Order: sequence, then C-alpha cells, then structure tokens
Amino acid sequence: MVRSLWTGATGMLAQQTSLDNIANNLANVNTTGFKSQSIEFKNLLYQTLQTKTTSANGDTKPGHAQVGLGTRVSSLNTSFSQGSFFASENDTAFAIGGNGFFGIKGGDGKTYYTRNGNFGWTLASNGGNMLATSDGNPVLDTKGNPIILDSKYTTSRITVTNDGQICYPDEKNNPQPLGITIGLWQFNNPNGLSREGDTLFEETAASGRAINEATNNNLQKSTINQGYLEGSNVQVADEMVNMITTQRAYELNSRVITTSDSMLDTANNLRR
Repeated sequence: MVRSLWTGATGMLAQQTSLDNIANNLANVNTTGFKSQSIEFKNLLYQTLQTKTTSANGDTKPGHAQVGLGTRVSSLNTSFSQGSFFASENDTAFAIGGNGFFGIKGGDGKTYYTRNGNFGWTLASNGGNMLATSDGNPVLDTKGNPIILDSKYTTSRITVTNDGQICYPDEKNNPQPLGITIGLWQFNNPNGLSREGDTLFEETAASGRAINEATNNNLQKSTINQGYLEGSNVQVADEMVNMITTQRAYELNSRVITTSDSMLDTANNLRR
C-alpha cells in the first residue's frame, strides 16, 4: 500500500507537468511563430515480486510477477509544423514557407534562430538602417552578418523577393537587388533545439549544426513571404481535449492515494 502511495504521487506529478505544458501552448496561441510542444511519459523501474519458478508438481510457471513503480516525464517534443499565414500591414513582416529559420544575433553575441519574422528597421551604430527584431537584435544575412543599409535608402520602398533578396526601386521604379539576402538556416534535427524564450531557439549537439540554405544545394529551399506573419501552430481543440484527459488522469491518481490511505487506516485499526 505504501508502494501505491508513491506510484499515485508520480502519476500526479507527471500529469501536473502535462497540464503546465498544455497551459503554455494555449497561452501562446496568438504568439507569432510559436511552436507547440507535446509531452511524452515513460514508466519507472519494476520491482520483482516473484521470479520464474516451478509449481509443487514440478511444472515450470509461465512467467514471473513484477509491479511497476509509477511514471515520469520522458521528454517534451516540439512540433515544427507550418503555422497559418496572416496578412500584415508591416513592410518588414516576413513568413517562412518551408523548414528554414531566421538567424538572429543576440545581445550576448550568440546566434539564435526563430520563425518569428515580425521585424523592423532601426538605426545602426554607423547611422544606417538595420533590420532587427522587436527587441532590437540584428537579423542576419546569408553570410551571418547584420543586415545594414545605407541611410540614403527609404525603408518604406524596400521590397524582399521570395528567395530573400533585398531590393530597391531604380529610377524606373523597377526593384533592383542590393546584393544582400536574408539568411535562412535548417537543422537535421530541429526537435533538438533549445528553447530560449521570445520564440528563439539555440543550436545544440542534439540538433546538429545549422545548415545555411544559401551554401547547401541539397536542401529544399524555403521561401520568404513579405507582408505576412506565421501564426502559432497550436490546435486549440486538441489542447482542450488533452486538458480534459490530463485532468481525468490526475483525478484517478489522486483517488489511488485516497484509497491507499483508507486501506492503511483500516489496517492500523485492526487491533482495536
């Protein structure tokens, strides 16, 4: 019965973590570029109550008796499925079609990756215009450098092609490439990326090195869609169903503890 108390407790802890994950997904249903997570469980060690043996007649018993010791969270897997595109009036709103990520230079000097293309132009240290995130972090080009344009360019007239080339109209109002392309990167195992908040991901040993789409011809190229933003891929209906399932599982594990406590109380009062 003491074993059942601990087993029920592990189930309650695991379901609480599951509910925390569901709440985080629902809280970010309107976060641009957010990728939902799903939780995976695994059972704990088994305790052997009886090993394989023979009966009184000498016949071999078909199996042994083992009892499980509960469950725990195994992993949180990120779904990188494509979110829906939403039109934006912002000229520096970009949605990625495909598996690519934008490269961002963080304040600590590290390179981070994101699907959130809600950018804007800000003043660079040299007086030019720099493409940056809402937090002011530089967006990187295909060479891994911040995208900075000369101050002579009017930012409202800048356009970006589907392959990421930044263009500016000539005297005939025809867009001409400026020789700068927004960088896109992919990963062999994007689920191995480390979440850093603000829809940013960091490269890890599990994800593998970032693969530059501009220098690798073996990748299926992503596209950049100006004037659109990628919404989160959270499915509200699925999350609500998961929440109900999690609540029921939590209640059942709670009932296991209550029942075990009741049985222990009965055993303690047998002498009375």
